[in-house]
Amino acid sequence: MRINKTKAIIVALSIACISMPFLSSCRGKERLYRKSAILMDTLVAITVSADSKENASAAIDAAFAEIKGLEARMSFWSPDSEISAINKYAGVKKVKVSPQTLELTEKALFVSEKTGGAFDPTIGPVIRLYDFKEGVIPGEDKIKERLGRVDWRKVVADRTGLTVYLSEKGMSFDTGGILKGYAADVAVQALKDKGIKGGLVAIAGDIKAFGLKPGGGPWNVGIRNPRPESEKDDVSATVALMDEAISTSGDYERFFIKDGVRYHHILDPKTGRPAAGVRSVTVIAKEGVMADGFSTGIFVMGPEKGMRLLKKLGFEGVIVDGEGKIHMTEGLKERLQFQKAGGHGGL
Repeated sequence: MRINKTKAIIVALSIACISMPFLSSCRGKERLYRKSAILMDTLVAITVSADSKENASAAIDAAFAEIKGLEARMSFWSPDSEISAINKYAGVKKVKVSPQTLELTEKALFVSEKTGGAFDPTIGPVIRLYDFKEGVIPGEDKIKERLGRVDWRKVVADRTGLTVYLSEKGMSFDTGGILKGYAADVAVQALKDKGIKGGLVAIAGDIKAFGLKPGGGPWNVGIRNPRPESEKDDVSATVALMDEAISTSGDYERFFIKDGVRYHHILDPKTGRPAAGVRSVTVIAKEGVMADGFSTGIFVMGPEKGMRLLKKLGFEGVIVDGEGKIHMTEGLKERLQFQKAGGHGGL
């Protein structure tokens, strides 16, 4: 699985009336406004339906502030974050955390349980053996040694005491595989608290929509083709969202090819090697944190087990297997609009 993943690209397609960088002139009293910023080491774009530039700006800035706060507390890379403290004291002592860090930890463990460990936020020590820029593949001995530190069941979250504890030294908890989806949820709530009735929060490829656009339409987003033949094929399908989140995990985000084999960042926690048999997984759920975590876990699980889990959870989803065949939930068959003639061949 991937930790600290930068899941570009589910592309927001429906905001056609936006005039960059901020103000649009769509019909009706409310208009679409958009601002973007670099947060969590990626592009964060927030679009809202509002009756004035001032109200839109205040709401979006409040959402940005919430994301910045999450980044400060939960970044794996910041030495001053709560996550770094949890990792520093692994096998030593419990670490006091904020309610949000505890909540995110609990949600990560929930995804781990439901996926049978296919999603595991403690996979970080193994991932750091790979270098996807330089094409470095670790040896089996190193992987085996690091796998001994990977086990989500050894993460103890105490809601009463607001503490998180890693029960063995050398373990490492990394929120990167689920934090962006959680941040989208928190940002949407901040927008609602400021009176915004409809909007779209996109944190790299983790997107959450709520309410309606001016004029009453849903928010349409595009799903990336994992094997595009050209830039025209990059987005191969669109889906309308209303009070939903969408997230995609793919083997095209961070990878290299060596001796004809594709090595990508989504590792199987059982083997420490890139998960096989899937090109991409898109999950639609009510919560961004759930769409984010389960898209990775289901990628590792594979098409058959993944489809069964989507059905059990009541989520919508699309899985493109290793041969390019599409598997999708029943509820998406009428919602998904393919961009190419010939239907499903576009993916």
